[in-house]
Amino acid sequence: MDELVVSTVVYAPPRAVYDLLLDFPRYESYADHLRDVVRRRGDGGAGTQYALRFAWWKLTYTVQSEVTEVDPPERIEWRVVKNLDASGRWRIEGLDELPADAPDWAETATRVSFEVAYDPRSADEGGIGLPRFVSLNWVVDRLKPAIASEAQRIVERIVVDLEGESRPVDLTVERRS
Repeated sequence: MDELVVSTVVYAPPRAVYDLLLDFPRYESYADHLRDVVRRRGDGGAGTQYALRFAWWKLTYTVQSEVTEVDPPERIEWRVVKNLDASGRWRIEGLDELPADAPDWAETATRVSFEVAYDPRSADEGGIGLPRFVSLNWVVDRLKPAIASEAQRIVERIVVDLEGESRPVDLTVERRS
């Protein structure tokens, strides 16, 4: 299993962060490779299922995911239930004090962490439609850096949505294989 954690501080209250992150269909505007949320079953809380269609390079792939647990406003957990072995969570932690480098307008600070564990080789090859002479291993080797970049982009774009303006975002990125 590969693991990736991307975290940063956002200047918004934990509940606002949680509410925004619970809206999975909104991620289409954050991610370059998430083409659309094909289907949603549920109210967004635990048990809600989504069909998410991703596209990268010449490949399109749909995964079925489910929100497995929510703990407002601190945590949202999910797992992929079909076509890939993956799970993850959003952790939302209100900070007692503003960081020293907080913008002048900031009144509250929240640490946001996107954590994902996945086995890229667990992808259902039949659902990918690989071009002739392209192996799943070749795709996986090139996809890992794309996944890390996408996670960083998502977190950066969420910060803009929550704060209402763009700013340099200091990200902490941890990768484990």
